[in-house]
Amino acid sequence: MRLPGRIAAAIDVLADIDAHKRPVAEALKAWGLNNRFAGAGDRAAIGNLVYDALRRRSSLAWIMGADEPRALVLAVVVREWGEDIAALNDSFGGDRFAPAPITDEEAVRLTAADPLAGAPDHVRADVPEWIGPHLKKSFGDDWVAEAQGLAGRPPLDLRVNTLKANRDKVLRGLGRFAPEAEVRFAEGVRFPAGARDSRTPNVTSEEGYLKGWFEVQDFGSQIVAALASPRGGEQVLDLCAGAGGKTLAMAAAMQNRGQIFAYDSDRQRLAPIYDRLKRAGVRNVQVRAPGPGVLDDLKGKLDRVVVDAPCTGTGTWRRQPTTKWKLTPEQLALRVGEQAAILAEAATYLKPGGTLVYITCSVLPEENADQIATFLAANPGFTAIPGNKQWMAHFSGAKLRARFSPEGGVSLTPHTTGTDGFYCIAMQAG
Repeated sequence: MRLPGRIAAAIDVLADIDAHKRPVAEALKAWGLNNRFAGAGDRAAIGNLVYDALRRRSSLAWIMGADEPRALVLAVVVREWGEDIAALNDSFGGDRFAPAPITDEEAVRLTAADPLAGAPDHVRADVPEWIGPHLKKSFGDDWVAEAQGLAGRPPLDLRVNTLKANRDKVLRGLGRFAPEAEVRFAEGVRFPAGARDSRTPNVTSEEGYLKGWFEVQDFGSQIVAALASPRGGEQVLDLCAGAGGKTLAMAAAMQNRGQIFAYDSDRQRLAPIYDRLKRAGVRNVQVRAPGPGVLDDLKGKLDRVVVDAPCTGTGTWRRQPTTKWKLTPEQLALRVGEQAAILAEAATYLKPGGTLVYITCSVLPEENADQIATFLAANPGFTAIPGNKQWMAHFSGAKLRARFSPEGGVSLTPHTTGTDGFYCIAMQAG
């Protein structure tokens, strides 16, 4: 397919998403199944157009004066991909799959010198208007820049599984994909986000992945797993283990010594962990499937409880942009209530002197600093461990930055840290 056909396809996919409220990946897959002539490069380019449009939907709509799929995709192609309008119209005329030519009115908007002149902050930030005050509370005057970071393309990050390999071995196996040369930390490998129609390497079909040498895991997730600070020989509960990404990272940090109990209340979410543990060569994890009383024997006995809490996922907007536009205040309130209940439960599994680690992939204060302030006020026996102290213990020599908040939390963001958005705090029981 040539670019005109790819543009038309992206417009169709966005229209499908809007009409049927289906996830982006599902809409892209459906388009591919219905258009089998399209190659892998075509599908990657169409996906990039769709995701770029959704990540910056608010600012692109402001530029175009319309929130229609055609307007959004044309704005991406011209304003972000740098295509020339006259050349596009010439190519449209010779391609039966192309959309209608760009109109004079569209051309004026697409070439405006200051396309966001007069736009309110939430438009420049590419977030729903109601989210703005929440982000300002988290980031102060930097909130627009921080939000813009959440609207960019994410890189592909890998965690080297030190139970089976080292970074050099993984790099040799993946050398043809040109990973980033800079070493941010010892177990990390990054493939930077490309531009325009670039394709992300399919690393999960590689020998190293199949043999368990590495896992796909954002650097932010790797960082908070390290900040959880599990030690070999400890008894640890991963209370919201999900598919097990942080479980695997902690098991490697513990060098298969001690015991991690991996639990999640959602059986389907937990299901992938079994194959992942086997592939990674992890031997110190006991999976506890959900059921009545399955964790009762652990009460008051554990050295460390890690709560990777259910949250709004605002820190992962780069990867799941549709969730940004669907989020409501009611959903936020629901998550805050769930987090409070899980924190209260988590505390019951610790023995005296044990450590409770709270993690979210959110950048909203209600789920992070405010949640912890409420917990500490209700549980005076717990003391927060300063986040900068935790950070220096793990990343003093790394080329990484983070935000440290007064209650002791560590916040990661695309703009500041170059990762997805995360929050982590450790609290010691009296």
